[in-house]
Amino acid sequence: MKTFVTGGSGYIGKATISALVRHGHTVEALARTDRSADTVHALGATPVRGGLGDLDVLNRAAARAEAVIHLAQATTGAEDLAAATALQDGIGGGPYLHTGGTWVYGDTAGVADETAPWDPPSIVAWRKPVEEAVLARARQGGRPVVIRPGLLYGGENRLIDLFYGTPGKEAGAVPCIGDGGNHWPLVHIDDIAELYVAALRAEPGAEYLGVGGTNPTAKDCALAVAHAVGLDGKTVSLTLDEARAQMGPIADAFALDQQFTPARAEAELGWSPAHTDPLSVLAGR
Repeated sequence: MKTFVTGGSGYIGKATISALVRHGHTVEALARTDRSADTVHALGATPVRGGLGDLDVLNRAAARAEAVIHLAQATTGAEDLAAATALQDGIGGGPYLHTGGTWVYGDTAGVADETAPWDPPSIVAWRKPVEEAVLARARQGGRPVVIRPGLLYGGENRLIDLFYGTPGKEAGAVPCIGDGGNHWPLVHIDDIAELYVAALRAEPGAEYLGVGGTNPTAKDCALAVAHAVGLDGKTVSLTLDEARAQMGPIADAFALDQQFTPARAEAELGWSPAHTDPLSVLAGR
């Protein structure tokens, strides 16, 4: 299947292009810079020069494709909706996979699924009207699917490295918000990439949690990261206000207590997370 991918040179994008190519798909990928173009080309994709705001470029690339996977991270809801609209207009009745995230649900009461109520922190509150508009296209003959990944790990570890590993190494102790008893719905980067490939055959209007099914505590994750950066057992507790001062508004997302199941994607798509020991990976073992 000829697939157009936005955000192809990013953390999820690189893994997803690799998975698509491995499964025999042909890939074009949006590339804003020469470096991004080189990255996606090396992965086996054909670069399409442009940025997320180049709506004509998005529309034409989607029209050439048989499926679209929108991974690029917008900075505002307006930007994301404009890009999603251009892509969905272009792809017509082909599969359109849109990326959300589990943070939109806020704290969960035990282990939750896709039907959990939304209570997003401010950093992701803009997602709801965008995703509602995306999914509404299913009533107009489109094939939208929303995938909401949990907190990613593996490979570059991106957010965990940026907000925990690197500052922990510099300070001599890895930060932990409160007592760290809240849970994180982790998912390995390679597993989420396989979910995107599997979701190309999903029913219109489907919503899937991209989670690994293991929900360790934030404290256990911090201890694992501390081991990886050579600071065994060295963590420091921050109040939420201290975390906000150090991390910014993303601290409210890291402080969420979330547990999720991947049961729907397993049952409907035959997808199953292959990585089930996130703490070992975070610890570099």
